[in-house]
Amino acid sequence: MVAQKKGSSRVSEDAEDELGRVPLQAILLADSFAQNFRPITLERPKVLLPLVNIPMIDYTLAWLELAGVEEVFVFCCAHSKQVIDYLTNSKWFSQPNFLIKTIESHNSISAGDALRLIYEQHVIHGDFVLVSGDTLSNMSLTEALQEHKERKKRDSNAVMTMVIKKSKLSPLTHQSRLGTDELFMVIDPDTKQLLYYEDKADHLKGTISLDKMILADKSSVSLHNDKQDCYIDICSPEVLSLFTDNFDYQHLRRHFVKGLLVDDIMGYKIFTHEIHSSYAARIDNFRSYDTISKDIIQRWTYPFVPDVQFVGNSATKLERLGMYRASGIVQSCSAQIGPFTVIGNGTSIGNNTKISDSVVGPGCNIGSNVSIEGSYIWHNVTIEDNCTLRHAIVCDGVIIKSGAVLEPGAVLTFKVVIGQRFVVPAYSKVSLLQQPTKQDSDVELEYADDSSRIVEIPPITSASNQLSGELASELSETQRQGISEVGAGGVGYIWSVGEGDYEEELMHSVAPIPADKLAEFIQAANDDLEMLAQYGNLLPPSGELQPDSNSNCSEDNIEDIREDFDFEKEVEATFLRAVHENVEEDHVILEVNSLRYAIYLFKTKLRYYNP
Repeated sequence: MVAQKKGSSRVSEDAEDELGRVPLQAILLADSFAQNFRPITLERPKVLLPLVNIPMIDYTLAWLELAGVEEVFVFCCAHSKQVIDYLTNSKWFSQPNFLIKTIESHNSISAGDALRLIYEQHVIHGDFVLVSGDTLSNMSLTEALQEHKERKKRDSNAVMTMVIKKSKLSPLTHQSRLGTDELFMVIDPDTKQLLYYEDKADHLKGTISLDKMILADKSSVSLHNDKQDCYIDICSPEVLSLFTDNFDYQHLRRHFVKGLLVDDIMGYKIFTHEIHSSYAARIDNFRSYDTISKDIIQRWTYPFVPDVQFVGNSATKLERLGMYRASGIVQSCSAQIGPFTVIGNGTSIGNNTKISDSVVGPGCNIGSNVSIEGSYIWHNVTIEDNCTLRHAIVCDGVIIKSGAVLEPGAVLTFKVVIGQRFVVPAYSKVSLLQQPTKQDSDVELEYADDSSRIVEIPPITSASNQLSGELASELSETQRQGISEVGAGGVGYIWSVGEGDYEEELMHSVAPIPADKLAEFIQAANDDLEMLAQYGNLLPPSGELQPDSNSNCSEDNIEDIREDFDFEKEVEATFLRAVHENVEEDHVILEVNSLRYAIYLFKTKLRYYNP
């Protein structure tokens, strides 16, 4: 018998690990399977929409590369050819040690369908990162990956780790700064296991229902409504097979996560990894588009900022007060560029024009006496003299004729022409495509393939003031009616807001919530407080829940609650933000009033703990 050398076992194990090592892989979903950016996404995929003048997908790929991912499978469905062509012609395909492969599908209608198709191709060989192409982050994956692998060794049922971070909700709207609904999570404070996930709570009831089995074998659990789901998941290969075994799993959170949490047969578990100093957020709606754009400009996403060159962007010079200017800009001496503004390459700006808190793309032509505030002007846009734009989105190739006004929340899609002195109503959307006559049966679907429901106007190829006779002769009578919808010389259809959808438009718009609506929220909140005070139906604040706990809390717990809400600090932060972002005085007053409501609620909670 040959004696084994000391330490040879460890060397052998290391060698086996090295031989068994697979490159870190990621699945990037280049389709949101949602309609939140319609009608823009009827013509261009969401991941190719510019975010501070760079396509969204470039931020996601740049982060994956920085985080050490070596192989990315980009799943393309809606407008798949556009995505594949963009990636093929970009610098991503030539990056060393960073392999990108595309997977195309023409009939997948959900994330579940996408993951089932990827499973059938047998391309995932180990733990992988699951992310969508509208996610921006600068976090390191090292710690989260290590935690996931160690859990997997101890418990083979630990199949997913979700990245979360602390989030601050509005006490009035129950929304995060990203425009997402209040999210309730129950987490084991010791193991970080996710036990409950609900993002569709009924705020009118003032309660949520938890299965008592959640507390069955736990000494305590933590209930949170102050966490943000970053939609970055570290998954074991079993996740793909679970989607294949369960064809009713369509939505990642609504079906898959909630399905695993209530499944007591297979015993699969989901855990959380909370980040603190890093940035991670997903662009889910127009409000989050606005918020994340501001975060980029204010450098919370470093190194993914305008003046740092990474694959997919061009150098932009950072100036004082957060102003970014690219090369080749022609600006009148009398034009004023305010703080936190980005101006793209080759753009010209006329006399006495004022631009603040906005992003202007490359190749734009902005006339004289134009006022642009809190807006996003994409590529090759023409804005003639004396126009006013407030908190609007203007897509590529749009022409806004002299004297036109875009009220807050307006969205103009590609190549729309707005007539002279025409006022685009607040929160309206204007497109060259007619609004569908009926809604899709599946709310997750985002396609423009059904030509029977959408009529397309021939594209505008020049900036002339009048339509050419050839173009006019090609327009049907219905299309001519569409022209008149946006003023003399205009081309486009105004999409109507469905009954009951107006409030959702307000909540998810790039424009601030109107003062009158905030006043309604304050009144509703006061009414709720009166009802709670009358009936005493108060729940403990987000925190640790114990099976045998009574309604009284210790002094330490009350101190923790006090630390959660410091009225003076909140007011100070509100005023600082108002100064930096030029928030209107009426909005500041309403925000301070909402803080007064929050402190009142805080004191009510203290009375709950010390009756």
